[in-house]
Amino acid sequence: MSSRTSVTVRVPAKVNVQLAVGAARPDGFHGLANVFLAVSLFDEVTATAAGGLTVTCAGPDAGQVPLDRTNLAARAAEILAARAGVEPAVHLHIAKNIPVAGGMAGGSADGAAALLACDTLWGLGTPQAELLDICAELGSDVPFSLVGGGALGTGRGELLTPVDAGAFHWVFAVADGGLSTPAVFREFDRLTAGTRIPEPEASPALLAALASGDPDALAPVLANDLQQAALSLRPQLAGTLAAGTDAGALAALVSGSGPTTAFLVRDPETAAKVAAALEASGTCRATRVASSPAPGATVLPS
Repeated sequence: MSSRTSVTVRVPAKVNVQLAVGAARPDGFHGLANVFLAVSLFDEVTATAAGGLTVTCAGPDAGQVPLDRTNLAARAAEILAARAGVEPAVHLHIAKNIPVAGGMAGGSADGAAALLACDTLWGLGTPQAELLDICAELGSDVPFSLVGGGALGTGRGELLTPVDAGAFHWVFAVADGGLSTPAVFREFDRLTAGTRIPEPEASPALLAALASGDPDALAPVLANDLQQAALSLRPQLAGTLAAGTDAGALAALVSGSGPTTAFLVRDPETAAKVAAALEASGTCRATRVASSPAPGATVLPS
């Protein structure tokens, strides 16, 4: 046990600059080639020694966050405690800033943050390889939330290879309500039924553009195989994508399974202009400006 009674971990949101989706596998998951970038929108999870496992949440859309054992933060604490042979006697408080159910891995980020916070609080010193194994058990996006930066996720997205990423600027448009990731994958299956789906692989042109830090090179190669399914379930997102590009974004795409939309811009000045235009357009509920890459889950000084 460490001497600390409370540990806070900051953890980033992600954007998928390429999401290539393969056919459904026998286990129900889809093979992916998922190029992740961590962006500078953060949640913070504070783990405090307590009599039992409890979860609270504050911030935008906190009311949509489950506070029971289905929350990935709570599950992370339970799995880590079981492996270490300790009681999950911890209160987890989530300070929410990443959009909820928005395709930016907010729930996954909280799981990764809680895992690192509890590991530090309990003085376990678990090797990163084992933490990543627990992350993969929690969900496909959780391992990336732990490591941050830029990475290619294969398998169902949990097998990570670091990739070089220059600095880029983004605007994110937050939609009303969320989209269920399983529902978007089901719609992808419906839309692609009867067609041959190639094996997913990372685009060499995209990886080169990402490493270059050149937004003009990255813009034309951004790709999301789930975008059509998200637009099928939420057609109004097309208006949001158009409003952002009309305002000067170099490229626009649905972030992950949506419904948050992501806009690549050239610089912070353009980001402010695009964000203002999106808010004035009435096609989204709010906007967030961010940069990438961002560090993964990080223990903050006490």
